[in-house]
Amino acid sequence: MIKGVPRAITSYNMLEKLGRVRLSEHFFMRDFLYSSIGDFYGIPNYPENPALAVESGSRLCQELLEPLKKKFGHIVIRSAYRSPSVNARGAANGNEHNCASNEANFARHIWDYRDKEGNMGATVCIQVHWFSEKYEEGADWRSLAWWIHDHLPYNSMFFFKNRAAFNLNWRENPQKTIKSWIGNKRVLTKPDMDNWDGDHSKHYKWIDEEVSG
Repeated sequence: MIKGVPRAITSYNMLEKLGRVRLSEHFFMRDFLYSSIGDFYGIPNYPENPALAVESGSRLCQELLEPLKKKFGHIVIRSAYRSPSVNARGAANGNEHNCASNEANFARHIWDYRDKEGNMGATVCIQVHWFSEKYEEGADWRSLAWWIHDHLPYNSMFFFKNRAAFNLNWRENPQKTIKSWIGNKRVLTKPDMDNWDGDHSKHYKWIDEEVSG
């Protein structure tokens, strides 16, 4: 049992205790528990296995979000943890709210279940505020994607058109794949593509010139 993490959420006090768990220097568990789906449909959004959710979320925050915050400043959290019940409602009726199935979201939005290979993991949908402003002015989303690819131990990224928000996944045994709904090409890179390895700094040199973090 992780110190300060309840074994199960059986009361309001237990939920409060979980929310106060610090995942990294700047992020707490409470930051990741809000769900629009859960709010609208009245479905509780807290983990069945709090210890695994905290362990996965801590790795996400410490290895990915903290370095991004140090480099770029404010990180906007759009959505993150989903309980199995919340995710199932979002995936009901043919992917009604754009949620993948529970099994597909284990070790992704569902932090407290390992995936079918046994990996733990966690996904958060974020906007890097500084870059979102640049994107609105015409910056290429791939600049940020390649910067993360070359600097951080992520498993997958999936970019969206709205202010270059993206799903960022930390997972054990990372594959490092980048996909998007921006433009016609869905896959920017994955391990079997020629552009996966090597130095991509030509794509984000301007970022390093403007941001000193």
